[in-house]
Amino acid sequence: MAEESSKALVVTIDGPSGAGKTSVSKLLAQKLGYRYIDTGALYRAIALAARQQGVSADDESGLAELCLRLTIDLKSSDSGLRVILDRTDVTDAIREPHISMLASAVSAQPVVRSYLLSLQRALASKKNVVAEGRDMGTVVLPWADAKFFLDADPRIRAQRRFEELRGHNDAPDLESVEKDMLLRDKNDSTRAVAPLEPASDAIRIDSTRLSLQQVVDCMLDHIRRIP
Repeated sequence: MAEESSKALVVTIDGPSGAGKTSVSKLLAQKLGYRYIDTGALYRAIALAARQQGVSADDESGLAELCLRLTIDLKSSDSGLRVILDRTDVTDAIREPHISMLASAVSAQPVVRSYLLSLQRALASKKNVVAEGRDMGTVVLPWADAKFFLDADPRIRAQRRFEELRGHNDAPDLESVEKDMLLRDKNDSTRAVAPLEPASDAIRIDSTRLSLQQVVDCMLDHIRRIP
């Protein structure tokens, strides 16, 4: 059952991979009766397109041309959020480990961030949304009504990510997952453009020892106090 549905708010949830952003964002959006926006999926879609078309992550002009040709959309379905790239459902393909690392590299390019900025803001323009990402509260939607930064112990985050990847083709072992995650953390936090960091007014939540429901309840408690 939805809560606080009379409030038309923009809620952002930022944080590193494995902190639980996706599960938390989906459940929070469901509780509020809001639309869920997975902005990381947009970067993954561009990374997938770049790989398919042989465009390097450091080829800024190539990425600029690629973005101009792409059509990306997020659609809700009975099975959850679906990512549509040039009329093809790529929801499963963008979750492969090699696409995750490539997405991190692609997202560091200003031309890609500029391309997606207007799309992300358009998706959130009607409010009633929960937007998940890495720079939602700092760059994309700095005027959001409620901002959260979700984090957890790196080892716990790696374990969560490892569990998610089980069953995928060529699923890596836990040690590889943790190594890649720490590298991505470093890349995302030190990049010159929109680095991963909490907004100055974000509510920081450590999910290491909290259940999914406990994290969502904490967020709902904060949202209820918004006038």
